[in-house]
Amino acid sequence: MRSELDHFLAHLRNERQLSDHTISNYQRDLLALLETLESLGIEAWPEIGAHHLRSYITGAHRGGKSGKTLQRHLSSIRTLFNFLAREGIVKSNPAMEFSAPKSSSTLPDTIDTDQISRLLEIGTSNWHGLRDRAMLELFYSSGLRLSELVGSNIQDVSFDDCTIRVLGKGNKERLLPVGSKAIAALRAWLQDRMLAPRARHIDETALFISERGTRISARNVQARVREWCRRLGISGRVHPHTLRHSFASHMLESSQDLRAVQELLGHADISTTQIYTHLDFQHLADVYDQAHPRAGRKTKLDQET
Repeated sequence: MRSELDHFLAHLRNERQLSDHTISNYQRDLLALLETLESLGIEAWPEIGAHHLRSYITGAHRGGKSGKTLQRHLSSIRTLFNFLAREGIVKSNPAMEFSAPKSSSTLPDTIDTDQISRLLEIGTSNWHGLRDRAMLELFYSSGLRLSELVGSNIQDVSFDDCTIRVLGKGNKERLLPVGSKAIAALRAWLQDRMLAPRARHIDETALFISERGTRISARNVQARVREWCRRLGISGRVHPHTLRHSFASHMLESSQDLRAVQELLGHADISTTQIYTHLDFQHLADVYDQAHPRAGRKTKLDQET
């Protein structure tokens, strides 16, 4: 069973060309399943029935795993059994006979346009400020994922047509527009990029580098966003993905074009993008509650009684 699991992981890496991070998630999920099955004395994949898998998912749920995590587990198991069926190892996919518990939906964190403006007006009097301003502008201008930003190279940016080419999930490439302010910030950054204060050797390809000259890490970017929010007094949970969420919410609020926002974000399924329609409705509901005379708000008299 373990050798067939290794064959499946090689299929994900070589044929489907999934990212190392995604393959690591599959491996972790499926090794946990395999250990449970082996403890039950199961020695071959065809021996596994829907009741085994349902019991495994139920046990994980009782153990405190969230609905979202369990849905990912079940998705990994379904993908594995589809592969095993393709290879003739099993006849059917028992993981298709039931669903994982649903998780309560949570809306992504966003910040309003005033807070965005404050964050994007950070000082650029030194090397760090120039870099951080360019990173933040690019996040909000183009809705990049954190992994896409740290993986970007200088050659990915076209100053002629104001675009950036990024490699997203599943190694899918997309071309994104870059706003004029982000372009200006990138130009200013690239003029001073080679002056990294503590570098002995500078990465020649990475768009953003650390002060040591190496490609900037995701953790470093997260720390810089936190630091700037602290300095500027921007409260709440603000992280790099907040800028992506804010980009999506503000774009949808202005354009009402869900398909366009889906393309810009690189979502494979439009249902992933639809969460931003809930954010937009939340904004409309707030306006309604504040403005409509019969919206059901408590008056001062109601509150006193």
